[in-house]
Amino acid sequence: MQRRHFLEGAAACALAASSGIDAFAQLQRTHILTLSFDDGFKKSFYQIAEIYERFNLRACLNVIASAHLPGHKPADAYIAPFVLGDFDDWNALRRRGHEVMPHSWDHRNLTELPLEAAKEDIAKCIDYFQTHLDGFQAERAVYNFAYNASTPELDSFALAKVRAVRTQGDSPINRIPAFEAPVRLGCFSSGPGNCDNFVEQQINDFLASPGGWLLLNVHGLDGEGWGPLSSTYLNGLLKRLVSIDRLEILPAGQVLSRVDRTRKS
Repeated sequence: MQRRHFLEGAAACALAASSGIDAFAQLQRTHILTLSFDDGFKKSFYQIAEIYERFNLRACLNVIASAHLPGHKPADAYIAPFVLGDFDDWNALRRRGHEVMPHSWDHRNLTELPLEAAKEDIAKCIDYFQTHLDGFQAERAVYNFAYNASTPELDSFALAKVRAVRTQGDSPINRIPAFEAPVRLGCFSSGPGNCDNFVEQQINDFLASPGGWLLLNVHGLDGEGWGPLSSTYLNGLLKRLVSIDRLEILPAGQVLSRVDRTRKS
């Protein structure tokens, strides 16, 4: 089973579009990869950070705002058995250079709520991050929809507050935006079992392509969460990928921040 997501409703893109070529030329890579880790599993997220740091990389970590609060009830069986971190953890990982972004208030599928209730959920999540995550700036943030489920109305509401949303679509290959405007990103993921083989195939296909920005949505490690990776696979994957000159491994927000700086210069 795959959860599929895309950027700005466009068809899957290589670097044929001139704006894409220009943006990637300025980024000095033809291929950019983001592994976007969801939910905030405490054990896994510290381990992910440690693995990334071995290769001088920074992880893309997306967390549920209310998961640490008294009375919080996990939204599904793939989250419930595991310990989730709190904002002391997320601030500690952020100080180490890792990217921490919002992954909903309480991990509900917002498309199943009345529109106003769903909007309130988004606003509450972003407000909580503003107050509790050191250095958080909503206008530079990526809001990662739970279950990668949204509607055009929810996308528009969130994009009035943040730099980008990650949600459903038809391809995991994104174009770098050609201008400073809120953007709809997308990705693929696979589960509920181990997704090592899925990630390997997606990356191999991507490396054989002309290029773009591949965004894969993953979760915990070694059995934690929906579609987990194995820690040994992640370590070996990053060790192999950092030697590829045309590829850069970046968190999603860092890609967008770099593009914005490039456009201003």
